[in-house]
Amino acid sequence: MKEIKNICCIGAGYVGGPTMAVIALKNPQIKVNIVDINADRIAAWNGDDLDKLPIYEPGLKEIVAETRNKNLFFSTDISKGIDDADMIFISVNTPTKTYGKGKGQAADLKYIELCARQIAEVAKDDKIVVEKSTLPVRTAEALKSILENTGNGVKFEILSNPEFLAEGTAVEDLLAPDRVLIGGDNTVTGQEAKDALTSVYGSWVPKDRILQTNVWSSELSKLTANAFLAQRISSINAMSALCEETEADVDEVAKAIGMDTRIGAKFLKSSVGFGGSCFQKDILNLVYIAKSYGLQEVADYWEQVIILNDYQKRRFADKIIRESYNTVNGKRIAFFGWAFKKDTNDTRESAAIYVADYLLDEQADIVVYDPKVSTEQIYADLEYLNTHSAEEIRSRVKVVSSPYEAVEKAHAVAVLTEWDEFVTYDWEKIYDEMLKPANVFDGRNILKKDQLEGLGFKVFNIGK
Repeated sequence: MKEIKNICCIGAGYVGGPTMAVIALKNPQIKVNIVDINADRIAAWNGDDLDKLPIYEPGLKEIVAETRNKNLFFSTDISKGIDDADMIFISVNTPTKTYGKGKGQAADLKYIELCARQIAEVAKDDKIVVEKSTLPVRTAEALKSILENTGNGVKFEILSNPEFLAEGTAVEDLLAPDRVLIGGDNTVTGQEAKDALTSVYGSWVPKDRILQTNVWSSELSKLTANAFLAQRISSINAMSALCEETEADVDEVAKAIGMDTRIGAKFLKSSVGFGGSCFQKDILNLVYIAKSYGLQEVADYWEQVIILNDYQKRRFADKIIRESYNTVNGKRIAFFGWAFKKDTNDTRESAAIYVADYLLDEQADIVVYDPKVSTEQIYADLEYLNTHSAEEIRSRVKVVSSPYEAVEKAHAVAVLTEWDEFVTYDWEKIYDEMLKPANVFDGRNILKKDQLEGLGFKVFNIGK
């Protein structure tokens, strides 16, 4: 079996950064290089202030502090990283296509292809190439084709090693994973490559948690896992709409069904809707793949998970409008939270973006407070939707650095992220600052409703 002495990871983002930091921590004998074309991002990873790493994950800065410049290195020199490495992880962005065939559903693989071409151009000796990005099934085939047609005699083994990280607990998930999936060819060299990657993870992950499969099963398992999780959220959110119309309480329903061991209690928390970089993208990918094989009913089934998630965000915005005497024009709505979930600064597909966009359609003024998300990121998220001009967004959306500033003369507070600190605020002070009636729309069902109503708030929950 090939001994791995040098690993290169192309892509210093939410997957590459934490994964490589933990691999470096657990394999002090391996040199790990993370390379990225984004010089600002690399500079932030190399910066003196560990509180300003480009990615916020509990426990990450401590691991970076322990490994950086010992056996973990960050660089923009991609060619050198490739040249030195025995094993190369590809961990670049695979966004949903915004153009051409498959627009809005298929994954855009241009960054993956650019990586493959650069590896092919630079590599002088045999390499193991590991797909870490979330990819549609059969991407490994495309990678293989690009790498093997270079004509320079270098042999490549392609492995699929999908990540199953939840943002906010990524370090925990890496240190004690449910399973590590390694897909590769069932050939002698394919098996050697799988074993080489198994030995890297094997330095801390128990053997029975490392699963070797063929490459297609590995790729499809990743999409399926995310689709199933998202489906659970859409299922409980569908029930939340019904609960609001009847006198049921969605949390009580979730608890009752979660006690059934066949169903289990996880991912049954009703909310304003799921976000993040993976769920929507992976389901759309699954829909596109199903359609491309003529499996229309399969595509329709999975697409409904997304449709319901969009409906939940729209419903939340509509409730804010309805309870504000059917108009939010010129009214100040305070948003608590912009990240797609707590303990991360990631805003990709965050429900807050879409709720804000719907309220901007109604000419609301929005004031945002989030403990970890930057002002520019919030503006960039809204501008990316292309439904309102940059001028309108910047005149109607204000970002503040204190929750108490956000609620001054506000007509309503909308909780969009489940940050723990929101529960601990001085809600009496918030009530005093707001216009009356003071409405609170708890999109995460985290606040103490009785306590707030005792102060005089009107509280609206999801599914109650």
